[in-house]
Order: sequence, then C-alpha cells, then structure tokens
Amino acid sequence: MRTRLEHYFGFSALNTTWRTEILAGITTFITMAYVIFVNPSILSLSGMPIAAVTAATCLCAAFGSILMGALANYPLALAPGMGLNAYFTYTVVLKMGIPWPTALGAVFLSGFIFLCLTWSGIRQRLLGAIPHQLHAAVAGGIGLFIAFIGFRNSGIIVPSAATTVTLGNLRAPATALALFGLILIATLQVLKVRASMLIGVLGTMLLGVLCHQVHWAPTPFSLTAIRATAFHLDIPGALHIGAFEIIFVFLFVDLFDNIGTLVAVTQRAGLMAPDHTIPRLNRIFFADASATVVGALAGTSTVTSYVESSAGVAAGGRTGVTAITTGILFFLSLFVAPLIGAIPTFATAPALILVGALMLTGLGTIEWDEPTIAIPAFLTLVTIPLTWSIADGLSFGLTSYAALEIFSGKATRAHWMLYLLAALFLARFIYLAHG
Repeated sequence: MRTRLEHYFGFSALNTTWRTEILAGITTFITMAYVIFVNPSILSLSGMPIAAVTAATCLCAAFGSILMGALANYPLALAPGMGLNAYFTYTVVLKMGIPWPTALGAVFLSGFIFLCLTWSGIRQRLLGAIPHQLHAAVAGGIGLFIAFIGFRNSGIIVPSAATTVTLGNLRAPATALALFGLILIATLQVLKVRASMLIGVLGTMLLGVLCHQVHWAPTPFSLTAIRATAFHLDIPGALHIGAFEIIFVFLFVDLFDNIGTLVAVTQRAGLMAPDHTIPRLNRIFFADASATVVGALAGTSTVTSYVESSAGVAAGGRTGVTAITTGILFFLSLFVAPLIGAIPTFATAPALILVGALMLTGLGTIEWDEPTIAIPAFLTLVTIPLTWSIADGLSFGLTSYAALEIFSGKATRAHWMLYLLAALFLARFIYLAHG
C-alpha cells in the first residue's frame, strides 16, 4: 500500500520522502493557521456567528487542501481568502446592506461558475494567456508580498503618516523575538537543515513562552456551532438582487489570485513542465472551485489557494502529501481550535519573510535588457505588494505587456486571449476609478 501511494504521488521522480512531505505540510499549516481566527473575526462583523464561521473555516480548508493534494497532487493548501472575506463583510454586507445569507448565495454561484469555466477549459486558457516571461515576475511579486506581510506582522515595519511605512521599534519584545526567529531560520538554512522553517517557528514560539509573550485565552467551542451557518445561504436572493457585480468580483479576484499563487508555487517547486505549462491543471482548478462551493454551503466566503503554501515548498514539499497533511491538521483543528490561537504572529513572521526571499531566485531569468519583457515584469513585481493584491499586480503586468506588443507592432493572432484579458482589465480599472 505504501509503495502504491509513493508511486501515485511520484516520490521517486520528485526525489522526496514521507518525512519531508509531512514536515512541509506542518510548516504550511503553522504559517497559515492564523486564518482560523482572522477569518471568523472579519466575517462575524457581518452578523455571522463567530463559532459557526470558525468551524466552517476549518472544515472547508481541510476539504480543499485534502482534495487538492489527493486529486491534483500539488503542495497547495486552500482556505478562505483574506481579501475576499473583507469584501464580503465591509462592501457587500455592511456597505451595500445585503444580508449575509444572500452574500453566501453569491459566493456559491461564483464557485458554480468556476466549475463551469473549468469544465469548459476557459480557466485553463486564461492561465495559458499569461506570457511565460512573466511567471518569474509573478513569483517574485508574491515573494515581496508575503515578505511584506511578515515584516508587518513582526513589527519590523510599521505604518507612518509621513512616509507610508517606516522602521518599527526593534526593542519591542514581539519584534525582538521575530528578529531572533529570522536569525535562527536563516542560520538553519545556511546549515541546510530541511526542517529549518518548522524548527524556527516552534523555537521562536518557545522563547516567547519563556519570555511571557505568548498570551492564550481559551474560549468555549463546539462542533455543533456550524449549524448556525451551514446551508443558510440564500441563492434565490442572490439571483433576485441581480448580484452580477458581486459575483464578478468574487470570480475575478479568486481567479487571478489563484492563478498568481499557482504560477509562483509551481515555479518555486520546479513542478512546471519544460513548455511552461502546469500538468493536471484542470484538477487544480476543480479542487479550488469545489472548495469554494463547499465553503459557501458550510458558511464562509470564497476559498482560494494560499501563498503561504510557499513555506511548505521551501521546506521541501513537492507532492500532494504536503497539502493533505495541512488539510488533516485543519480538520483536527475543528476539535482543538482554541489551542491554535497560541501560535503568535511574531513566530510565523520570520518564516514568511525568508520564504519571500527564496521566491525571488527566479528574477535572474527575466530578460531585463528587453523592454517588452522588462517593463511588464517590473510592474508586476512591484504592484503586487504595493496594491496588496495579486490580482491587481497581475492585471498591471498583463495589460502593459499586451499594450507594448500592440504599440510595437508585435501583436499576433495567437495572443488574442491576452489582448482580450488586457481589455477587460482596462475596463475594470476605469470602472473602479469611477466607482
């Protein structure tokens, strides 16, 4: 049985082991476990019961990650998207006044449309429209993005009214602990310790406990709480309000966040084919769309691939076993959800910073002396972290690439999907400017 599983997941071809894959899965889980608490805290503002959303978050993250690993055999973990849950709460429910069951209905419809786009092959064509020359820029931009998140979570970088951001107080206990974790993980990587990320996170957390910087207040939690949101979605209501704009936003952001993460993680893991395509792409998209549908049924906003999957890849994860391990841990979190709150952000921030650094390695492959490639690559690279959106950064890169091809007379019929996407992105930017 074990040999069959190793053959199915391609252990020998990818030169990996059970130990490496399981450690990588644990690493991914630890770096994204914050979603178990952050997602409910955001969605609860819409009126959804926080205990129910906590259970739904764990359930759909477990389902999506396990399905991704078992069906598509990729080390991609899934969970409710952070930007999309904010849009769900602050824009759809609080600003537009739409009840949360109706908003869940819109999420369900977007997931169903995703499935239709996957079955028709349109999502695969959209990914194929992204020039392979931009793949490294997307990966690098996401690397800067998650490194920026790590710097912010650690307190090394803080907001500034004068300069937007500035250096934080490095003597603050949490920030000092994050710096310790940064040095610890970096040293372990220099020594080529494969479990460096996991050891660094746990070691930093242990030091935080000794320094009385880990504050944990257990709260009552019951699995039956999910009844308050499960199957409470209002699909007829979503259709009645004519929620085209809402469904489109859920579709657009999830689609291109997912594509950006997919390109970045597969390139970093060396899982892309020589012709720059991604094997089993339809299975990846099917898992993503199915997780969104299940998430809406359980009671949470759109589910998407997480950039923190890169932490598991950096720890050596190459197969679906990594994602399955992460999914199992999310499932177990259903029973011990309050305990996960003991993992502080200062312990996970150093891992995010160094994972971001590792994702910049492909930038050397970009033809920086060729303006048609260099300019879109640069725009992609910097706008992903500066707009705090993978989708927006990808939009800037693709639009500029298409424009330069057209204006320089290099446009070809073979790239018609690229030009169509660029036109849609341009229309979206114009719409947002007047929204």
